[in-house]
Amino acid sequence: MKPPTTKEDTTPGLGRYLKDIRNSRGYSLREVERLTGGKISNGYLSQLENGEIARPSAVMLHRLAATYGVDYAVLMERAGFVSESETPANRAPTSVLGELTPDEEEQLLNFLGYLRSQKARK
Repeated sequence: MKPPTTKEDTTPGLGRYLKDIRNSRGYSLREVERLTGGKISNGYLSQLENGEIARPSAVMLHRLAATYGVDYAVLMERAGFVSESETPANRAPTSVLGELTPDEEEQLLNFLGYLRSQKARK
């Protein structure tokens, strides 16, 4: 019998989440470094995305949130700084789709990354 699924099993890790967002924006690692004025090196971001950095600083997460245009509280939660119950109740996405589950959000980011990669090939 399969064990019950936990939140950790269904929620992508911070690194994967950041990589999905970066890809959905069409940014390379070097582009993110340039956009952050060199404050986040492409090497650091690569290590973060690959799970080699388990606990990034809040400052780095804030810079990434600003660069990617995502909610800082979501990055803090995914990094383990706050739990879901501690995040503000009004953080629902402003999407016309309404509030998304973490799985739906990941799938949309993956699809958007795919669409943008196809657009770049043309």
